[in-house]
Amino acid sequence: MQHPTALPLRPLADTSVSAIVAGFVAVLTGFTSSLALLLQAGNNAGLSSGQISSWIWALSMGMAIGCIGLSLRYRVPVMIAWSTPGAALLITSLPGVPYAEAIGAYIFASALILLIGLTGTFDHLMRRIPASLASALLAGVLFKIALEICIAAEQHTLLVVCMLLAYLLGKRLTPRYAVLAALIIGGLYAGCTDLLDFSGFNLQLATPEWTTPAFSLAAIISIGVPLFIVAMASQNLPGMTVLRANGYDVPASPLLNTTSILSILLAPFGSHGIHMAAISAAICAGPEAHENPQKRYTAAIWCGIFYAIAGIFAATLAALFAAFPKALILSIAALALFSSIIGGLTQAMQEPEEREAALITFLVTASGMTLFTVGSAFWGIVAGLLTLAVLNWGKKRS
Repeated sequence: MQHPTALPLRPLADTSVSAIVAGFVAVLTGFTSSLALLLQAGNNAGLSSGQISSWIWALSMGMAIGCIGLSLRYRVPVMIAWSTPGAALLITSLPGVPYAEAIGAYIFASALILLIGLTGTFDHLMRRIPASLASALLAGVLFKIALEICIAAEQHTLLVVCMLLAYLLGKRLTPRYAVLAALIIGGLYAGCTDLLDFSGFNLQLATPEWTTPAFSLAAIISIGVPLFIVAMASQNLPGMTVLRANGYDVPASPLLNTTSILSILLAPFGSHGIHMAAISAAICAGPEAHENPQKRYTAAIWCGIFYAIAGIFAATLAALFAAFPKALILSIAALALFSSIIGGLTQAMQEPEEREAALITFLVTASGMTLFTVGSAFWGIVAGLLTLAVLNWGKKRS
């Protein structure tokens, strides 16, 4: 396959309806799955509505710039997202910490990631992870999300069944638009059964609010260091793995450097950090986004455009996404990930001598376990590499 950057840059000509849909679904999935965490963390810390709105604006604009800029630069679907585990961490760690000192801790965490990017350490680590384990990690990360469709079926059985049938018929007749068909049918069903509620939605532009950073050892230890750990283990590691598992060999360091610099610049407006995305990346990097792998970068560009629109109207974003039934969001995200899960599991089991390690990587990652505040994606890779080391111990010497 010809290197993407050697091809002419034609984002408009390369785009497709499926790429636009993939970008929209990625934004829909990202915001609805973790926006509530941001709101809860902000409310617990006593932040004003303006500060919370500025926080969402900063994250959205950072993700928009990162997705569009990096995808155009490398001609691959580089997806950027805020740290969802970081937002969950802030629910308990942000209250009681002066907001200016929390901003300083955000900058500290991003500066550490920038240091790792500049040294190239992360690139060396990524290239030492076997492809089978990387694919198993991808499948494990996505598997738990895809299972949510079963929970959604318990809540709104007919809605999920209609969406699933639309998806299957779409795969049979027009595979590129199967997810779009499911989204349209799900939206129509929700509208006809009064599951859509736009009563709390009104357009209101976001206004960024600057907070001058302050630095304290207490905030750095309680917020900065944990944010750094969860960002590397739960965002950047699986995010890069998704790209590699889909055949995109992009250097990690420039991506880390870019996201870190954006995070530092936007921290005074409330951004706790933007990093590599895993789940939304799988949506835009998989076959559902575009039949041609060299044109899937357009899905990430569209995702960035939707991020920017969401950021402009950050003040009313929560009300907009709350209008959609949760079952619809869970189902469309699961359906959009089916192809990526199939590809990950297939590649994970290709090497017979690595199958046990790949299986353990998949199981630990899919479990969703958290140990020492670090998520399952990190422990899945650790468990897989340990298994591989034990099974291969002494083989070269015999």
